[in-house]
Amino acid sequence: MHPHFRTLFSAALLAMAFWAVPAAAQDALYTVQNVPVDAGGASSTEALNAALNQGRARAFQILFRRLTRQADWARQPPLDSAALLRLSRGYTIANERRSTTRYVADVTYMFNPNAVGQALRAANIAFARTAARPILVIPMSPGVGRGPWASALTAPGVQGTTVPFTVSGADSDAELSGLNFETATYNDVAAVAARYKVTEVALVQAVYANGKMAVNIRRLGLGETPARVSVDVPMVQTVSTTYPSAAQAAVRTIEDMWKSRSAVDFSQRGRLTVDVRIASLAQWGELQNQIAAISTVTGTTVTAMTVGYARISLSSVGGAEQLREAFANAGLSLINRGGQWTLARAGQ
Repeated sequence: MHPHFRTLFSAALLAMAFWAVPAAAQDALYTVQNVPVDAGGASSTEALNAALNQGRARAFQILFRRLTRQADWARQPPLDSAALLRLSRGYTIANERRSTTRYVADVTYMFNPNAVGQALRAANIAFARTAARPILVIPMSPGVGRGPWASALTAPGVQGTTVPFTVSGADSDAELSGLNFETATYNDVAAVAARYKVTEVALVQAVYANGKMAVNIRRLGLGETPARVSVDVPMVQTVSTTYPSAAQAAVRTIEDMWKSRSAVDFSQRGRLTVDVRIASLAQWGELQNQIAAISTVTGTTVTAMTVGYARISLSSVGGAEQLREAFANAGLSLINRGGQWTLARAGQ
């Protein structure tokens, strides 16, 4: 490699540090929509202010639970109205009704990502900084098929969650008929996942035995080791009437599985050695732009470089799983092959 090119590559890598998350995705993540407010006061202004403060507290709780793991929900920082206002970027109002002493509306609150991040870091609480990628949910009970369990997972009340998902349709059942929950890998569902334009699949199985309902979830990701989680669900009279609450439990578990990979503990520091193949200067420049979306990367060091190849050491906050999730959100695959990490554009 020409020394001039080597210098340019090294300088560009060393300049990377704590880049911002893409604005549109982050704005959506930190926006809490249509919070109902209803408050009174000695005047219309007092009623309005009381309602907005009331709604902002509810909105922050929704945001906090959206960003953090369920195990940390009891640790929500006790912020007063003034502190919550400092975290706010504004609000919009819909369906407004008011009188001289009462104010009723639906309010959408926008929070400042940096200010919220500072508050959560001060409380030493791990949190997600990027929106979840869409996933495909394949219903199984115990095998793939249609029925009450699939219907429960597609019910309107189950949608609109932190992790956006689509339930596989009946047109995929024949292709997935031989799927084994316990042994399935991403290769077994790759063709269906490609049609749905996702790189992550959750097998969601409901099993009734000995008077108990269990929901088993097997997460399959491109280039990742499968992960399995089970949760027991209290029976609600019959199996069919238990399915709706089981579907809600499945969604909450999927969300926590995502947060376990994406929630960053900013008190944790890590370093990862990564190999990158470089086909051209143009491709390298594109890769740099993608890396620029990784907010958890705090520094880079070039440890080796030859024609078509680079080895870099990435310093980051959080662990390797959080870094891999952040790279995936930037359109990159960070893959561990026998202890050696490689970085490439998704799909390569």
